[in-house]
Amino acid sequence: MIQRIQSIYLVIVALISSVLPFFVNLWSDAQGTEIYASNEIFISIAFYVSALLALWAILLFKNRKNQFVVNRLNMILNLFLLGFFVYRSLNLSGETLVSEKGIGMLIPVFSIVFLVLANRAIKKDEDLVKSVDRLR
Repeated sequence: MIQRIQSIYLVIVALISSVLPFFVNLWSDAQGTEIYASNEIFISIAFYVSALLALWAILLFKNRKNQFVVNRLNMILNLFLLGFFVYRSLNLSGETLVSEKGIGMLIPVFSIVFLVLANRAIKKDEDLVKSVDRLR
C-alpha cells in the first residue's frame, strides 16, 4: 500500500533528487561562481530521472519485486552520479576547473541511503507475505 514506510523513503528520495540539487551548489569554479545542477544539463537530467524512478517505484506498490528492481536501477543511477562527481572533483588538478567542492555532491549518497532503507522495507514486506502464504 501507499502508506508503508518504503513510500515515505521514496518520497524523500524524490524530493532530494528533484529539489535539493537546484538550491544547493555542487561546486565552485576557480572564478568563484557556484555551479548548480541547472547549469549542467547531464546532471540535471540524471537528478530528474532519479526523482521519476522514485515516484514510479511508489506507484508499483502492488508488485514488490518490480518496486525492488526499480529501486536498484535508481541506486545504479545515483552511483553513476556519485562517480561523476568524484571524477570531476579528484581528476582535475589545481585550480583548473573545480576550486571548491559543494555539499551538493553528497546528494546521491543521501539518495542511496534512503533507497537502501526502502529496499529493506520492501524485502521485509515480501518476507512477511511469504511467511503468511506458508501457513495456508
